[in-house]
Amino acid sequence: MNLKDKRILLTGASGGIGRHLALQLAGHGARVALIGRRLDALQTLAAEIKTDTGQDAYPVAADLGTHEGRKAALDEVRRSLGGVDMLINNAGVVDFHDFSEQDPAMIDRIYQTNLMAPVQLTRALLPELLEQGSGRIVNIGSTFGSIGFAYFAAYSSSKFALRGFSEALRRELDGSGVGVSYFAPRAVKTPANSAAVYQMAEATKMHMDEPQAVARFIVRSITKEKASAYFGWPEKLFVRINALLPGLVDGALRKQNRIMARFAPKS
Repeated sequence: MNLKDKRILLTGASGGIGRHLALQLAGHGARVALIGRRLDALQTLAAEIKTDTGQDAYPVAADLGTHEGRKAALDEVRRSLGGVDMLINNAGVVDFHDFSEQDPAMIDRIYQTNLMAPVQLTRALLPELLEQGSGRIVNIGSTFGSIGFAYFAAYSSSKFALRGFSEALRRELDGSGVGVSYFAPRAVKTPANSAAVYQMAEATKMHMDEPQAVARFIVRSITKEKASAYFGWPEKLFVRINALLPGLVDGALRKQNRIMARFAPKS
């Protein structure tokens, strides 16, 4: 896929992965609408994109957790871009926590941001993509969406659901000209992670990648029109093993889970 002049709606644009995705997409000549909560951060990113690539980018501040917020964002994107060729559902919320004491409001936020916003944005855009006979939905998942991790129960399950949605919709749209992709990085070094996450990752020797590398992987996977792709070794192998022999992975993670328990917030 040639990204030049493609009209792309990118959610979570001002976050760690999102910022680098926006810069790399614009570097390929795409016209990117930058969706996020903080207009000042989006405007700064748009200026950086213009300086680095010469491309205009279009900042749109929105709360994608509400119907009204999604509608306002889509209306603004359509005005700015004249339409949409690709939706990249990148916005996400992660919370490392003992589930028995996790804030119910945080659980709601995780599901609204990680699952409901991508599903509803896709539903809102899909008719026009089908009418034009082309387009792509790109959902950014996680290795945690294939391997359920202790103390990430809400986050893992939201990504499991996003993966299932992507798979089902891809099969539904087969032959329509509209593709669906699911790309799953492993843990990424971004400001979304708490100090406890970094302490736990160091203690368990968890691999964590730089957001620039993850963004390159995603853009490369988009240009190759891959249906799904996983970033990081040996995590890609563990995903396959977990699908076939989950009990084996249970045993392999038992020691790690005991270490994680020491760092997981309980209130």
